[in-house]
Amino acid sequence: MSDVITFTDTRVLRAIQLVWHEAALLDAKDYAAWESMYTDDALYVIPIDPDTDDFESSLNMVYDDKRMRQLRVQRMMQGYAPSAVAAARTVRIVSRFTVEEIDDESVTLRSAQILNAFKRDTFSTVGAEMTHKVVLSDDGDKIALKVARLIDSEDAVSASGYLL
Repeated sequence: MSDVITFTDTRVLRAIQLVWHEAALLDAKDYAAWESMYTDDALYVIPIDPDTDDFESSLNMVYDDKRMRQLRVQRMMQGYAPSAVAAARTVRIVSRFTVEEIDDESVTLRSAQILNAFKRDTFSTVGAEMTHKVVLSDDGDKIALKVARLIDSEDAVSASGYLL
């Protein structure tokens, strides 16, 4: 698919705009608004195997359906949880978009994300290859699938205090 043609397509621009809006909500820690960006049957996945597409049968750091996303948001917002206490301040950059699939109902994008976090006087940087499937609707576009493939997914992971 030619990037020159697809990046002038309003469906692609809507999908990119939604991904950027998602990044802004996460940096603002507006987790309730973030969760509402997803379709009821959407998956949010952070696989360990960088090459798998079989998320259901693979080991994942995160494999969230609607119920698990809602529980994750509750942990980030309420009560005492290691992920919520002294949550990291983040700034993320999402760029290098490519269009994987497009039709009148959805757009699947791949992109690169660099997330800079500051927590407990320490800076960290996380890189990820992202996939977003965005369902287009006159009632508001939504995310049907988000896959964050961390570039160091096979290494040990510490508690982060943020969502990818």
